[in-house]
Amino acid sequence: MSIEVKGNKTAFDREKLLGELREACKSVAAKIPEDAVKDVKKLRKMYENCFMDTAERTLLTPGMISEDAKGNKKEVSGEVFIITGDIPAMWLRDSSAQVAHYVGFAGKYPEIKKLIASLIRRQQICILRDPYANAYLEWEDAKTQWDIDDCGLVNGDWERKYETDSLSYHLMLLKQYVDNTGDLTILDETTAKVIGIILDTWKKETKHFEESDYHFIRQRHTGETGLPNKGKGAPVAYTGMTWTGFRPSDDACEYGYNIPENLFAAKTLEYISVLADKLSANKTSAGVDAGLVDKFAALKKDAETLRASILEGIKKHGTVTHPVFGEIYAYETDGFGNHLVTDDANVPSLLSLPKLNVLSKDDPIYLNTRNLLLSKENPYFYEGKFAKGIGSPHTPAGYIWPIGLIIQGMTGSDRKEQMWLLETLVNTDADCLAMHESFDPDDPKKFTRSWFAWADSLFAEYVAMLFA
Repeated sequence: MSIEVKGNKTAFDREKLLGELREACKSVAAKIPEDAVKDVKKLRKMYENCFMDTAERTLLTPGMISEDAKGNKKEVSGEVFIITGDIPAMWLRDSSAQVAHYVGFAGKYPEIKKLIASLIRRQQICILRDPYANAYLEWEDAKTQWDIDDCGLVNGDWERKYETDSLSYHLMLLKQYVDNTGDLTILDETTAKVIGIILDTWKKETKHFEESDYHFIRQRHTGETGLPNKGKGAPVAYTGMTWTGFRPSDDACEYGYNIPENLFAAKTLEYISVLADKLSANKTSAGVDAGLVDKFAALKKDAETLRASILEGIKKHGTVTHPVFGEIYAYETDGFGNHLVTDDANVPSLLSLPKLNVLSKDDPIYLNTRNLLLSKENPYFYEGKFAKGIGSPHTPAGYIWPIGLIIQGMTGSDRKEQMWLLETLVNTDADCLAMHESFDPDDPKKFTRSWFAWADSLFAEYVAMLFA
C-alpha cells in the first residue's frame, strides 16, 4: 500500500510526533545493558525499528492517502487510521496493541497524547458503524475483498468476523489513556454511546441463538467456510458468558464461549465502572454535565451486572480438571460439558491473562494452565532447533509465534527464562530486525508475514518491561 502526503491538513504536527517518539525510544534504548544479549547492538537496532514501526509505517494522519482493496484512494480526514501492516485495514485489537508502547508517554508528550486520543475517536467511529466487524476500512464507501461473504457486511467493514476481544481492546485503550493523561474530556456523549453499544452487543450475545441475527458464511474459496450451522456456529447452552464467533487469530471458534475472551471482557467491564467513578468524582472540577455523569452511572450498573454474569459462567463452565496438571482453564466451551484444552498465540490467550491484568502471575489455576500450555499437552506447542513456544492453527503446523514467545516472557517470573526468550527473539528475526507472524523453529528464515506491526510493538513493549 502506498502512502502519499497530500497537502498539510493533519491536526497533528507529524514531524513533532515522530520527534517525541524517537526521544521516548532513545530513553528506553539507553537503559539496555551491554550484557543483555550476545549481540546487544542488534537488540538496540531491533528495539528502535520495532518501537517506531507503528508511527513511521502504519499511521495515516489526515492529509495522507488511504487505499482500499479495489485500488480506490481517498484522503484521510478527521482522525488517524492505523493499518495492521501488510493489510490495508484497521483492527480494533491490532491498532490498540500497536500503540500500547506509546500510551505510557502520553502524559509527557502532547503529540503522543493527541495520537492516542485520535485513535480512540477513530475506533469509536468504527464501532458506531458496526460493532460486529473485526477490521475496518478508512472511509465508509471503501471496498473490501470480502464483499461477497454472507455475514451482513456493513459499508466500511473490511471483514465481519465477530470477536469479543475487539471491543475489549477499545475499553482497555480508553482506560489506559485516562490513566496516563488524566484527561476526562474523552468521557463524553460519544464515548457513553459507544460503551452502551458494547454492553448491548455483549448482553445480546449471552443469548446468541435466541436474540442475535449475527452469522458468518465465507463465500470465497479460501479453504475456510466460516461458521457451521448456517453461519450461526455450533450450538451452545446459556451460561451467562458472552458468545463469540471467532478467536483473536480470526479463526472460527470450535465452541462459542472462548474463555480468555470472556475473562478479558469481564476485566474491561470493570474499567467502565472505574471510568464512571472517575467522572463522578471530578464532575465539579472538570465541569461535567450532571446528565452525562448519570449516563455513566447507568452504564456502570449494567456493566457490573454483566460482569457478574460472565464470571459466574466462567466459574461454572470455564475450568476442567486435568489428570496431570490439575484444575486448569479451558480455551473454549459450549456450556454442554464440552471443552477445548489448548491455547493460541494470539492475544487474548490463556497464557496472556496476567499481561492483560485479568489474573495474577501466581494465580494457582493460571499456573496449572501455564504449565500445560508450555508442554506437549498443548497441541500448538512446538519445539525446534532454534526455539520452542506456542503457535496457532492460523499458520503452518510447527511454526512458532514471536507474540507467543513475548507473552511467555511478559507473564513469567523467572528472569533467566525472560532473558532466554529475548535472546531467542533476537536470533530468530531472519536478519530482518523485526518480528514476524510466525516462523519455523528449525529454520527461522522461513516465516509468515514480513510486516506484522502488532508483533513489532509487543517486542518494544517487552524490551521496555525488562529494562526501563
